[in-house]
Amino acid sequence: MNQPSLFGTEGGGAAVAHIDGGSRGNPGPAGYGVHIERHDGTVVELKEALGIATNNVAEYRGLLAALEWAAGHGASPLRVRSDSLLLVKQMLGEYRVKHPGLQPLYEKARTLTRQVGRVKFEHVRRELNTHADRLANEAMDEAAASPPRVKG
Repeated sequence: MNQPSLFGTEGGGAAVAHIDGGSRGNPGPAGYGVHIERHDGTVVELKEALGIATNNVAEYRGLLAALEWAAGHGASPLRVRSDSLLLVKQMLGEYRVKHPGLQPLYEKARTLTRQVGRVKFEHVRRELNTHADRLANEAMDEAAASPPRVKG
């Protein structure tokens, strides 16, 4: 028998995260966008300009933002929808992560996936990912307008 929490139900519940990342030049000015629809109908949008990065790094950074948000807000189960077949196949364990630059991002994503609990990854066509694509393009515009970030 389940008993309701004495502390209420702030956060939590199911959510769907549409994620996208991109780079103009690959590598080039990069950014990601995340459009999250919560079980109660509310929408959360996240985006970030990343400076100079590759498309795949931007895709993973979008995934990490969605997973960090879900872990921090108790959103589970989480359905992650991405138009990056590579990212989805890697997260499903169907493709190996060979590129050394992606390996730490992948490992962090796996750790966050375990923290969230139930996460399902789905590949969707680009036209079904329009909100995340819009946010990623806004972030790439911001990255292109900013001076290049110097790492170190």
